[in-house]
Amino acid sequence: MTEELTAKPQWFALHTLSGQEMKVRDSILKRIKAEEMQEHILEVLLPMEKVVEVRNQKKTVTQRKLHPGYVYIHISLLDENNRILDKPWYFIKDTPGIIGFVGGERPIPLDPSEIDSIKVQIADSEDTEKPRVSFELGETVKINDGPFLNFSGLIEEIDPERGKLKITVDIFGRKTPVELEYWQVEKS
Repeated sequence: MTEELTAKPQWFALHTLSGQEMKVRDSILKRIKAEEMQEHILEVLLPMEKVVEVRNQKKTVTQRKLHPGYVYIHISLLDENNRILDKPWYFIKDTPGIIGFVGGERPIPLDPSEIDSIKVQIADSEDTEKPRVSFELGETVKINDGPFLNFSGLIEEIDPERGKLKITVDIFGRKTPVELEYWQVEKS
């Protein structure tokens, strides 16, 4: 029996150089086929979330890394006796931008529930857009979009599920409650 068949795939965290996560993931994905690593590497995961910010009164959605400095890989790295298999080990070690496995010379597999929770986090971010800044009750913000452009107001309620804020704005001497999305305001 070959060593490849005795190893079962497990999830591992790879520590990468800062800002190199995307390059590492792309490099591994490109090299899998060329170096015949399909039977060893099943998935490469770089967890990202959607983030909303306003630039020049335009809403922009960008991607932000959930765990900067880390890429996760589903790989057959250890045999049934927990010995490291050479081929996948050197494949990863030879990837530019990788510092090493979390755990060093004795990589520690992640618990599948850890990866499941990361995947849930990614899926949740697909549905909701997180603001780049966080708001607090009682904070004064400036409105940068809509009919109340350039008005300032006080945050009365924060609804993270819907991405909305209830703000009290002083209009003609009257306190008026206004509901706005996160991206329509900025810290003043």
